[in-house]
Amino acid sequence: MPKLLDIVRMELRTRHYSIRTEKTYLNWIKRFIIFHNKRHPIEMGTQEIKTFINDLANNHYVSSSTQNQALQSILFLYKNILKKEIDFINEINRTRRIKHLPVIFSRKESKDILDNLQGIPKLFISLLYGTGSRLSEGLRLRVKDIDFEMNQIIVRDGKGEQDRITVLPQKLVPQLKEQIRKVKNLHQLDLKSGLGETTLPYALSKKYLNASKEFGWQYLFPAKGLIYDEKTKKKYRYHIHESVIQKEVKKAIRLAGINKSGSTHTFRHSFATHLLDSGHDIRTVQEILGHKSVKTTMIYTHVLKTVLGVRSPLDSIL
Repeated sequence: MPKLLDIVRMELRTRHYSIRTEKTYLNWIKRFIIFHNKRHPIEMGTQEIKTFINDLANNHYVSSSTQNQALQSILFLYKNILKKEIDFINEINRTRRIKHLPVIFSRKESKDILDNLQGIPKLFISLLYGTGSRLSEGLRLRVKDIDFEMNQIIVRDGKGEQDRITVLPQKLVPQLKEQIRKVKNLHQLDLKSGLGETTLPYALSKKYLNASKEFGWQYLFPAKGLIYDEKTKKKYRYHIHESVIQKEVKKAIRLAGINKSGSTHTFRHSFATHLLDSGHDIRTVQEILGHKSVKTTMIYTHVLKTVLGVRSPLDSIL
């Protein structure tokens, strides 16, 4: 019989949860079991869940979103794996939700950071800032997702498994075409070596047997090395690791002398804020970002309200 965590992993993949969500759910379930001295979850219930969730708030001071994340992970286990009904959990010590405004880079700060980047990291971050994409969405871009004729980029399988269309920055067109040329050369070398396959989403590799070797399916930002899959006994070329980009961005922020706690995701926030600042309609920005509700997008209007159109009274007397 497979182990409990392996069963959870299979169920998450069957439901097409992201790898990041899979790791998060498994981590919280494991912590829940260890917290209760490795008792099997089938022997526990509402009281044990409440004790664990309250401990996160009282002794670990986690944020409200982290506390909710842990609760949802455990409830997924009971509802979908153990098939055990959990009563409504009362008396949870909820961590107070603090509404933080997102960190935003000004246009000058964005340029200064890009000026301190080179090579692939510079092109990649330029693309994130120019399209409003998330880090994971940029990494998963395939050659076929860049549509030069329609001047657009198709973001596949974004948050919530939703596809969407975003703008193709015209200044990046020559660089992207050169990047695609390099990817094609690398792919041809792989094919000559009897390799050339990449990973495909869901079960497409079974439905389209040769798709993994097609050039259009190759990652726009491929890794230098190959990965070996124990299950299929094959070598694949995956995309570059997220840490490669994250490290370079942190370094560039420091070199630019910017004292903000920014990251790759800050460029997505900056993209939205700068679009609204330029007069673009909030509904358009909502569609480009892939937000389900316009309320999510409105956070950027709050950022603009705090700094634009307001003159300090001190400036009028000095």
